[in-house]
Amino acid sequence: MKHPRSLRAVVVTATAATLAAGAVGCGSGSSNVSDVHKVSAHTVHSGESIQAAVDQAAPGDVIDIEAGTYNGSVQISTPRLTLRGAGTATVIMPSKTGKENACAKAGEGLCITGSAKKKATDVRLESLTVTGFKTNGIHATQADGLQVVKVTSRDNKQQGILLEKSVRGQFTGNTSTNNGESGIFLANSMNTEGGALDTQGAVVKDNTLNGNRIGVTLRRVRNVSVEHNTISANCGGIFVVGDEGVPRGGALTVSHNTVTKNNKYCPATARLPFIQGAGIVLTGVEKTVVTDNDVRGNTGKSPMSGGIVLFKSVVGKANTGNAVHDNVVRGNQPADLANRDTAGTGNTFTNNQSETSEPRELQAMH
Repeated sequence: MKHPRSLRAVVVTATAATLAAGAVGCGSGSSNVSDVHKVSAHTVHSGESIQAAVDQAAPGDVIDIEAGTYNGSVQISTPRLTLRGAGTATVIMPSKTGKENACAKAGEGLCITGSAKKKATDVRLESLTVTGFKTNGIHATQADGLQVVKVTSRDNKQQGILLEKSVRGQFTGNTSTNNGESGIFLANSMNTEGGALDTQGAVVKDNTLNGNRIGVTLRRVRNVSVEHNTISANCGGIFVVGDEGVPRGGALTVSHNTVTKNNKYCPATARLPFIQGAGIVLTGVEKTVVTDNDVRGNTGKSPMSGGIVLFKSVVGKANTGNAVHDNVVRGNQPADLANRDTAGTGNTFTNNQSETSEPRELQAMH
């Protein structure tokens, strides 16, 4: 592959206040010269290598990717790096060999990878498409402050966008469609057990999530906001999943989402029964608030089917202290509201606009 042809450097100087503080003649008689930070903007033209530009880039650099199709996975560990496409016309697809880096060998499209000692900090992905990968479209691990903005992730075999072992992630204005698993998946870890991760305020907002197995999955995480997303035509809309680990999954908010007609059929797995017609499902979690959502037309015969459903955990851990209130939940089958976790305690359903419930007493809690 060719390397990027153009490279321009922009020098950003320190603030005037910092310069003044270091001026000659200050009380101590010393002078401090502030550092000069160079921020480079790289342009990748159609047919060139995005990875080559990433390898050249320094922390804080911006890589602009022109419209075109780029074959090859991209591995990122440089902090504060921005990868910015030209919208949906910038398309990243697998290479023929799939061996160009660790990301490609894992069958993934864009990988943001840090470590426990050195997080991949403040990486930003913006305005591009990732499609056709054997596993995940985007996979971030050990990241801090990742931003994924106006990205399309489609037709990948597993997760559209996956974040694990990471904090302060921001996922806004993305489209994640027709992926084999979740449109967006946040987890403490995909492959190990353990207590829920405090994401320190991760946000999933204003995304469009269609045609996946599940629109948004939150597994063993806490301190997340899922808001103002449009979620339809998946097997399930939003799944909040916990288990017996300590701290428990939950202590998060699901609000102002439109969750409609998630009636695609997905077969059972080793852990879950088949999924169809599931709007918002809580299983094995605590202290989760589900409020001001519009949940309609989710219909199926799965044990998890319905509008807003509390379902027993696969490991037997009950839902506790969750609050479902002020939602519009109509036209869902077999019920708009369902508490199928008979062992759960302290879960409340109040002030919801609904027509049917399991058990019927949930209607009286309005």
